[in-house]
Amino acid sequence: MKTLLALIRRDTKLFFKDKGLFFTSLITPAILLVLYVTFLGNVYRDAFLSSFAEGVVVPERLVNGYVGAQLISSILAVSAVTVAFCSNMLMVQDKANGTIADFAVSPVRARHLAFGYYLSTLLVTAIVSFAAAALCLLYMAVVGWYLTVPDVLLIVLDVLLLLCFGTALSSVINYFLRSQGQISAVGTIVSSGYGFISGAYMPISQFSEGLQNAIAFFPGTYGTSLLRIHAMRGVFEALSEEGIPAPVVDVIRDAVDCNIYFFDVAVPVGVKYAVLIGATLLLIALYVLLNVHGAKRARK
Repeated sequence: MKTLLALIRRDTKLFFKDKGLFFTSLITPAILLVLYVTFLGNVYRDAFLSSFAEGVVVPERLVNGYVGAQLISSILAVSAVTVAFCSNMLMVQDKANGTIADFAVSPVRARHLAFGYYLSTLLVTAIVSFAAAALCLLYMAVVGWYLTVPDVLLIVLDVLLLLCFGTALSSVINYFLRSQGQISAVGTIVSSGYGFISGAYMPISQFSEGLQNAIAFFPGTYGTSLLRIHAMRGVFEALSEEGIPAPVVDVIRDAVDCNIYFFDVAVPVGVKYAVLIGATLLLIALYVLLNVHGAKRARK
């Protein structure tokens, strides 16, 4: 345990020592919020208002609350994973500068080294992501607050699960990288592509049926859906109180991926959690096995 704690402290200190890397990780969610509000806000607003019959008036604060909830759920779903790739660069740096070879011939066990990287990355990513969550909740308080205490707690839980998933995913992928150029390329691909395949940039309900079925195999999709459910629950309740018919509200739920369908079968909330947690545990196990096997091969 002392060895593991020492590795976590070492990895975390090295990350914060690089002020540029930390600042980039911290400012990324804020930049995303500004870009989303600027470029996607009107798209979400128009799509929402088009769901109602002509003549139906929805209070402006409720419209803003809907758009805000969709924006923050998208941002948190993306940043929880993409920031993990940025925070996990130390593992690649140790390979690039030869530090990992020193660990391989030391008494440090491979599984301790692997968990040291993982838990340090998780800690750093959590600091950044929960700071982003606080910023997003502040934004919601300004534009239209429809969240309850249980909603906020469930959003925190969803972000935590996505942090664990994103850190595990980045750990497995980064294990095979050996240079700064490779991690930069992978980071760019993940930053630009993850939002689409997880339904954060554009709801997967807007895609073709075949693509929807393919994306339904990706665990991150369910994380985005869970955030949508908990961020937008109060908005949908307020819509019902405004007299909007339940079928119309259900259509809007489907449109923003609160309801995910796996080959036309609705996926329950409990199954969404099970998929996300199961995928995370599987990735962690794979990551540890890769490190143990790699350490044995290095000693031969």
